[in-house]
Amino acid sequence: MTKAAALLLAGGLALSACASDEDGDNGSNAGGGSDGELKVGVAYDTGGRGDKSFNDSAIAGVEAAVDELGGEIEELSPNEDDSNREELLTQLADAGYNPVIAVGFAYGDIIADIAADYPETQFAIVDTSVEDLGVDNLTGLVFAEEQGSFLAGVAAASKSVTGHIGFVGGQQSPLIEKFEAGYVAGAQAVKPDVVVDTVYLSPAGDGSGFGDPEGGKVAAQGMYQAGADIVFHAAGGSGEGVFEAAVEAGQRAIGVDSDQYLSASPDQQAVIMTSMLKRVDLAVEDYLTSFADDSLESGTDIVNDLSTEGVGLSESGGYIEDIQDVIEDFRQQIIDGDVEVPTTP
Repeated sequence: MTKAAALLLAGGLALSACASDEDGDNGSNAGGGSDGELKVGVAYDTGGRGDKSFNDSAIAGVEAAVDELGGEIEELSPNEDDSNREELLTQLADAGYNPVIAVGFAYGDIIADIAADYPETQFAIVDTSVEDLGVDNLTGLVFAEEQGSFLAGVAAASKSVTGHIGFVGGQQSPLIEKFEAGYVAGAQAVKPDVVVDTVYLSPAGDGSGFGDPEGGKVAAQGMYQAGADIVFHAAGGSGEGVFEAAVEAGQRAIGVDSDQYLSASPDQQAVIMTSMLKRVDLAVEDYLTSFADDSLESGTDIVNDLSTEGVGLSESGGYIEDIQDVIEDFRQQIIDGDVEVPTTP
């Protein structure tokens, strides 16, 4: 895990706000975009670079590929109301970036049409299946979030003193509900009578819940005050508020996507028990490597799960070291098919 930790640290420390450079050089370019080198366009999800989570994991994978293969990167973030997502993708394609990577399911409603308009450009989208879209130049990078979240639930129930835990989701959507479903199932597998509080910060179709730290803090505070002693968030940048609430309450929290312990302040490191790793970084890096060596099979999904180490749990801080045998037992049962993890609450 040394290499993985180093890569996640690099992503977590990149805290500057996304500012696209008109020359295509954002300080991470290994080359000048000459023939044979990558020219990658990245359209971020809500919150952009610096969320210490989903977006940072994605750009860490892009930067690792460019460091290895050479090339340049252009990064764009959606506006405050997320209304310009289509413009971001077309701007990147028009500027000759290829491939173009859309970070997040919010691009799912538009990316197929845009990819069809630019048949010579390869597109990838994180968190959306493309197998039924019939677009040859589009790849889905999808994850078994429910499997990693199941292990987070196992860890939470195993370490909870009160038998009462919580879940904060960024947006009510099928994707985030996979996190909730796995988390609750994992917790119940350890303690059938465990109490799990659940709050979503924004309704379906509203992505603001991924960029609302204050809302995350308020939600977690309510759970801690009600008796929960561990709260898991799948809320992007709003997770910062969950960690603040955990510090103030003297309780535990579970991060998501990246190993959030590595990018946390010392007081937050004291409460981040583990993180549900969703290896967007590795998925993106592998995609770009396949693109560069002409082995990419586009028009389909690349699935990342426990068997591929595409999801899992971080071990930083040593807080779950004493329950590793329990976690490993459930992990293997899931891989072997002995435990089927639900995808809906």
